[in-house]
Amino acid sequence: MVKTTMIARVSDALPLAASIDDEQVEMELKEYKSQAKLIFRKLNLNSEKRCSIESGSYVFHYIIDHGVVYLCICERNYPRKLAFTYLDDLSKEFFMSYGNEIDRPGLRPYAFARFDTFMQNTKRMYQDTRTQSNLTKLHEDLQDVTKIMTKNMEDLLYRGETLDNLQGKSDLLLRDSARYRKTARDVNLQALYRKYGPPVIILFVFLLVIYWRFWWY
Repeated sequence: MVKTTMIARVSDALPLAASIDDEQVEMELKEYKSQAKLIFRKLNLNSEKRCSIESGSYVFHYIIDHGVVYLCICERNYPRKLAFTYLDDLSKEFFMSYGNEIDRPGLRPYAFARFDTFMQNTKRMYQDTRTQSNLTKLHEDLQDVTKIMTKNMEDLLYRGETLDNLQGKSDLLLRDSARYRKTARDVNLQALYRKYGPPVIILFVFLLVIYWRFWWY
């Protein structure tokens, strides 16, 4: 079953809306909701538009549409096709209701909390996989979920850490390269001074003497 749903803006991971869960679900999913926020921070407009991420007893399913990510946490045995159809329903309604406000400057977190009413009503429709409407959705070829990428949360965290490390090393190399170029430039200037400095000084003194002798007498 769908346990909870979260909606955020892709560009800055700003939470836009979330389902209001009872105390038991909140305690049960506390760690997973933290992981969901981590997923939001790692996503960008170039990320996979549809993806499933396995973590413990649950699976995160998300879609990205019009710069917004819609994510639900489901039990592992919940059909993926229903999960993504559920998210599609949310994305259509959310964009139709708030599409013009998503990129509004100064938007506060959970600015569209009232969308919870629609999420709760829609979630109830998808809870029982045996209802006729859900069985129909499962057999409709609206989307091929076998092509949707599946990741593991541990791999995602490790990959993110590796990318951060690579970025750090890249920044360090850039700084070292800049320092090397500056040092090389200083060394070359010093070499030029040592090579051409004495002859230039001698020539300058010679010209000064000539000037002094022929122009002052």
